[in-house]
Amino acid sequence: MEELLTRLAATSLAEWMRLSRWGYAGVNALHVLGIALLVGAIVPLDLLLLGWRRRLPLTALGQALQPVAITGLLLALTTGALLFLADPSGYAATPLFLLKLTLVGLAITNALALNLGPGLAGAAPRRLRLAGGLSLGLWFAALMAGRFLAFV
Repeated sequence: MEELLTRLAATSLAEWMRLSRWGYAGVNALHVLGIALLVGAIVPLDLLLLGWRRRLPLTALGQALQPVAITGLLLALTTGALLFLADPSGYAATPLFLLKLTLVGLAITNALALNLGPGLAGAAPRRLRLAGGLSLGLWFAALMAGRFLAFV
């Protein structure tokens, strides 16, 4: 594993991420934008799953919000991979980084289990509440772990 991390750190893209102040800052800004899109779409959808504003059409709002969340997730994952290149060995050795990746993986698994299973229209209310509560908790914890990385 260490050999792979060393090879990643030796790539020209990794060098650019380490040495280009504006490049790193730009990628970091895009990472924050991806997170904003993801969380901005996920929180209202999760609140609906938990029963907030029951009169709003869940399926229609899901169809509007899920593509925004997916776009944000893909942007955050792509830019996160680029940010990782700035110090692969350092990040890989940080338990908080590994926790963040685990939480993101669990949050994605939760979303896939609902959407590839019964879906928003077919799930029982209890299943929707469970998915919404897990999603809110997992994404919030992943955000906190990511934020704390900058200070630990």
